[in-house]
Amino acid sequence: MTNEETPNRPMEGTEGGGRPRRSFEMDPSGQLTNREPDRANRQFLNYAFYKLDPAFRRLAKDERVAAADEVRQIVQRWSERDDSILRTYSLVGIRGDCDFMFWRISNDVACFQDMQAEINATAIGGYLTMPYSYLSLQKRSQYVNRIEGSGHGLEILPGQGKYLFVYPFVKTRAWYALTPHARQGMMDEHINAASPFKGVRLNTSYSYGIDDQEFVVAFDSDYPQEFVDLVGRLRHTEASLYTARDVPAFTCAKTDIDGILRQLGV
Repeated sequence: MTNEETPNRPMEGTEGGGRPRRSFEMDPSGQLTNREPDRANRQFLNYAFYKLDPAFRRLAKDERVAAADEVRQIVQRWSERDDSILRTYSLVGIRGDCDFMFWRISNDVACFQDMQAEINATAIGGYLTMPYSYLSLQKRSQYVNRIEGSGHGLEILPGQGKYLFVYPFVKTRAWYALTPHARQGMMDEHINAASPFKGVRLNTSYSYGIDDQEFVVAFDSDYPQEFVDLVGRLRHTEASLYTARDVPAFTCAKTDIDGILRQLGV
């Protein structure tokens, strides 16, 4: 569930024939590679968590209804766009520091900014804060190419389950000092330990250099009990010794915008 890459930048000196030497990478199998930088489009992912000020519920009913309709129209419009994907989740009654979450996916991070600008301009926008927001990019995991059905594919399949369990993730520095073979062996154990839990789908995305965490992991499932058992089992794997941080953790219930607004009392 991790990834280590170093930039391909020229090194001092030249190889035979006057060509500049290039830096090398070592993939988890221990093989040296000499790849060009990857500049292909990838999907950005944004997990935006919102909290509504209770003062909003003290407004007159007609004001609240009008404000809710503004937000409803924005969400519906963005849900129908071709250049982004939007999934909505409720945390009302689950966490005290946030009420709902928008899972947004797009090849252009500007989509997240444009949608947020529209929300900010609404009446309800003046009563919303964003306690947490995570940005990441999709990328195929280096550790699962040899394992069929590992759930770490390149394409994100968002919102398949009733619940989404989300948390930022950081490895210790000691993890990156291990040999590629050692890391691969631990990840093989980690993946095999998780394999019986077929009702949980993992979406791992990468945040190196673009946000505070190294990864954002999101588990899609209909079965919270299966997810709890999965996480409990993974605590016993060797790779878990190299976890520096995996909190805060969010349980998000898939809910359409009408249901979220109703739960918020607006």
